[in-house]
Amino acid sequence: MDLHDLGYALTQVVHNFGAVAVTAGAAGARWLPLASGSQRRLAWVVVGGWAAQAASGATFGAISFATFGRFPDIHGIAVAALSLKIACAVAGFSLGALYLARERGWEQPQRQRAWTALLAFGVTALCAAAFLRWFS
Repeated sequence: MDLHDLGYALTQVVHNFGAVAVTAGAAGARWLPLASGSQRRLAWVVVGGWAAQAASGATFGAISFATFGRFPDIHGIAVAALSLKIACAVAGFSLGALYLARERGWEQPQRQRAWTALLAFGVTALCAAAFLRWFS
């Protein structure tokens, strides 16, 4: 077993759990009848999931660079998909942090819009991941 393969696999585990956190956390908060405190806990899960996505995504590149002396050679659709995933991570993390900072002053419709947007960012990132994987 190569160490870089083990590194990729362990990083993929973190990446997968991050994807579950951002999508399932947002879906649960959006559609389940939860109290504000439960939604707040899910916001922490979603923010942590986006942080895991960003850190593990960067780790994939770092492993490639450390192993092969260069980043993965991607182009075309894969670059667009990676760019979309990064944009979703920035937007999702930022909105999740804003939710944690301000949600106590928000009315329920504002909270619902935030959860809908967070869910959209998660689903979009998951779809982009499929294109990144297939076209790289």
